[in-house]
Amino acid sequence: MNVIPIIADSWKMDGGVAFGVVPRSLWSKVYPVDDSNLIRIVTRCLLILTGTRKILVDTGMGNKRGDKYYGFRFREKIAGLQKEINKLGISCDDITDILFTHLHDDHVGGATFYDTASEVHKTFSRADYWCSADQWIWSKTSNKRESAAFFNDNSEVLENSGRLKLIYNEGEWLDGISIRIFNGHTRGQIVPIVTIGDDTYVFTADFIPAKANIPIPYVPAVDIEPLLSMNEKEVFLKVAALNNYTLIFQHDFYNEACRVIETEKGVVAGESFSINQSIKSES
Repeated sequence: MNVIPIIADSWKMDGGVAFGVVPRSLWSKVYPVDDSNLIRIVTRCLLILTGTRKILVDTGMGNKRGDKYYGFRFREKIAGLQKEINKLGISCDDITDILFTHLHDDHVGGATFYDTASEVHKTFSRADYWCSADQWIWSKTSNKRESAAFFNDNSEVLENSGRLKLIYNEGEWLDGISIRIFNGHTRGQIVPIVTIGDDTYVFTADFIPAKANIPIPYVPAVDIEPLLSMNEKEVFLKVAALNNYTLIFQHDFYNEACRVIETEKGVVAGESFSINQSIKSES
């Protein structure tokens, strides 16, 4: 088994959105910010190769929206997910499974595309598409806080394809891959945990978007239940420190991965590293 981080998008976000109630005077010490209060972020996806399966976790923004939409996102260049997959000698048709952490547009937009006739198609034509049942239902009964993040053209073609698979419970999903479900950011967010030999890798999605979000109060303003996010994170980080988990960050421009350490003042981040330099490959 192997895991390979892939950057689908590079963009910017308001720092206040990224760190919620924590003041800029504090978070700017650990994450660079420009004069417009914007921070650089990425949408990092994860390719998991195991046996005959090629699993892609999330698909980035895609290119279905107009320039105005991507301008609001301060996207720095066109989405590059397919190109990055091709660099690995893999085509979109080789992907067997898409696992969505959740259905916000920056995580799922690349799963579909418009053709010249303005019809929507699946980007990964042979894949099964997996999502938590809670998130799927939540996205269909949207709310004022999240409505701008969910788009029908991201989900309808998948639902109608017969390839949509819903996950109802936490636990083992496939051999070597287990699922945790967290609800503070959005209902039913999946966090996949991959075990390779003695090592455990956690793709933290929007549960812990960046290394700078590890401190308990550093919760994004977009989380629907920030107090729940804090509680979920506090419990999880203690387990991560105890078991020496490697955290892979989905939105951190500067840090791909790190481990965490239990101290007298709580759990803190260790040194950052590239996952490709430390992963163990096993057949």
